[in-house]
Amino acid sequence: MLSVMSAATHPPSRPSVLLDCDPGHDDAIAIVVAARNTDLVGITTVAGNAPLTSTTHNALVMRDLLGIDVEVHSGSSRPLVGKPKHAGHVHGESGLDGADLPEPTTPLNGTDAAQFIVDACHQHDKLWLVPVGPLTNIALAMQKDPAVAQRIAGISLMGGGSFGNRSAVGEFNIWADPEAAQIVFSSGAPIIMAGLDVTHQFQATPARIERLRAIGGTLAISLADLLVFFSMMYQRNHDEGHLQGGAMHDPLAVLALTHPALFERTNRHVVVETKGEYTRGMTVIDERRLIERKASNVAVLTYVDAEAAFDLVTAAVAHFTP
Repeated sequence: MLSVMSAATHPPSRPSVLLDCDPGHDDAIAIVVAARNTDLVGITTVAGNAPLTSTTHNALVMRDLLGIDVEVHSGSSRPLVGKPKHAGHVHGESGLDGADLPEPTTPLNGTDAAQFIVDACHQHDKLWLVPVGPLTNIALAMQKDPAVAQRIAGISLMGGGSFGNRSAVGEFNIWADPEAAQIVFSSGAPIIMAGLDVTHQFQATPARIERLRAIGGTLAISLADLLVFFSMMYQRNHDEGHLQGGAMHDPLAVLALTHPALFERTNRHVVVETKGEYTRGMTVIDERRLIERKASNVAVLTYVDAEAAFDLVTAAVAHFTP
């Protein structure tokens, strides 16, 4: 395991990344971490934590706050099958409730995220797709061009797990569009999965939030305010004492690429249930030790050094603070 200082100052790699997101409080943190630690070739947005108009607005706000020259393209406003499902009970109606954020001043670059993803996969060698919302845009890109799965370095996603948060077994990103998720999981592309088992280890505790606030400046104070709201909503929705703060899911999908030594992982065969009355949206993780089991298709993250990971979040925010 890397030391905290080593992990924070000497990232082992700086991958090319396209971030597909539905901001979202933890998405906002993921954007900061990706902007600092990757070669970020673009941001695409999808409906998820909030409707597409809101998630796209929020991505533009974050781009402006960071002052980064990265294209933002909006994508799908609904899942492949069924009606849109949002998470206002966690993120508020705007998707980023809790802070007084400025209006975006830079325009949206396009409205066809799937085509932008396809084009990026052909323009950039060894590109990683990092979807941290429902997988609709990624699935649509694969349907447009099946070569995408073979062109990319892989997919590092936030979603799934051995338990759920929108049903007993369905995590929101997979549950919101299980058909898209199954297209992605069965694509043959290398996949890293940051599911709830690992993301619930990475919480926005009061002490960590105050570390961000102490950095000062609009970005850090806004993120601290956002995480106060996010944590309040998380704790309101869980048994008392179960969580010390909101689970910061999405940055882990980025850090799994830039700082892999912070994690433990296990290779498993994973499929997505699309039909079950009680299990729709479940990531079925084959934990068997039988010789006859199917070959693994996913590297499932099981542990994160949460303190070292939050040091990286803090460092990223400080980097963009004047």
